[in-house]
Amino acid sequence: MFLLAIIVILSYLVGSIPTSIIVAKASKGIDIRQHGSGNAGGTNVMRVLGWKHGLLVILFDALKGAFAVVVIARLHYGPLPFVNVSPFDDFTLVQIIAGIAAVIGHVWTIFAGFKGGKGIATALGMLLMLVTIDMLIAIGVFLVVVSISRYVSLGSLIGAISIPISLVLRENVFHEHISGYATLLPFIIFVTVLVIYTHRKNVVRLLNGTENKLSFKKKTKS
Repeated sequence: MFLLAIIVILSYLVGSIPTSIIVAKASKGIDIRQHGSGNAGGTNVMRVLGWKHGLLVILFDALKGAFAVVVIARLHYGPLPFVNVSPFDDFTLVQIIAGIAAVIGHVWTIFAGFKGGKGIATALGMLLMLVTIDMLIAIGVFLVVVSISRYVSLGSLIGAISIPISLVLRENVFHEHISGYATLLPFIIFVTVLVIYTHRKNVVRLLNGTENKLSFKKKTKS
């Protein structure tokens, strides 16, 4: 139990690294939370500082999720401190636990008053390691939606929703065998619901027509 707790704590701390705050402070000397939408995420950095800084933040945030799954989870050895009733092997289950901890760390970061980003990029990095095909489909959906609507939040939401849909279609319509499908699907649905929850204010703005559209121009004024 002690080792698993260490993995959860380390994954949470890695996920908690406030990339957007660090990049904005280092590059322009500003607190990103006082500009744009006020969100400490890559999309807001892209709106305020430009696409290069925003892309850097998004990539690093994705690496946090991937690092937890690929590196930190490997600290585990021996049997689990509980009975593994899932169809996953012990290591895959530890990877899932580490990934969730990283996403939670990003959304509720200990380094910024427990107010972080929305968890999309960190969840992306985690899920790319677990459900690669479905994540590539989700990325494609995201790019199409954003290119048409210019709403990053809408692309994130529809992309997230497309992941469990893709799993269901692959398993039940195209009859592909997805290892651990019965456990993987509820987990993916949980992550999707978490993403929708963190975007609840965006949903309201989208419905009201007040959501900000993506711009590739730099906006450094307060």
